[in-house]
Amino acid sequence: MNFNLIWQTVLIFIVGTVLLRIGGRKSISQMTIPETVIVIAIGTLIIQPVTGNGLWVTFVLAAVLIACLILTEYIELTFNKSESLITGKAVPVIENGVLNKANLKKFRLTVDKLEKRLRQSGIIAITDVQYATLETSGQIGYTLKPEKQPATKEDIQKIIQLIQTGHMELQAKSSNENIFTEINQDQNKTLQ
Repeated sequence: MNFNLIWQTVLIFIVGTVLLRIGGRKSISQMTIPETVIVIAIGTLIIQPVTGNGLWVTFVLAAVLIACLILTEYIELTFNKSESLITGKAVPVIENGVLNKANLKKFRLTVDKLEKRLRQSGIIAITDVQYATLETSGQIGYTLKPEKQPATKEDIQKIIQLIQTGHMELQAKSSNENIFTEINQDQNKTLQ
């Protein structure tokens, strides 16, 4: 048995783990397109020393790939427009309880698959959903209609206050609190 191959394999594992750790800690389902490409490329590249293309050359090339990933993420953080170009933006699939069939078709997501994902989140009916988006990670983000949202601690405290005092102080929520605002604004710009 060739002990040279054993130490190279261990070294490949250690360097590969360190490089991917630098690249980020996301599961495959949360990865963006550039991250997925990098992981596949590193997986393919990291086996090269075993097939005879040189250990250190492989490590340098893997490091270059990680540097490209970090640069891409830096560009996305620095320039907001580049994020939609490189990674994409969340796309609405339900608006006011109504399916956006054009976006479902565009991303090849059947109604059955969408319903499956919603059921996994505890949602019984599409009409209960105020807004749902297909995120760049492939996950579904949603907000329920106000009457379908579970009561929060704040809601319970308001009810207690109403019972105790006979009146309730109402606080208007800021529109900045809605995380779907950016997507709504992007949709409106596209439609104009």
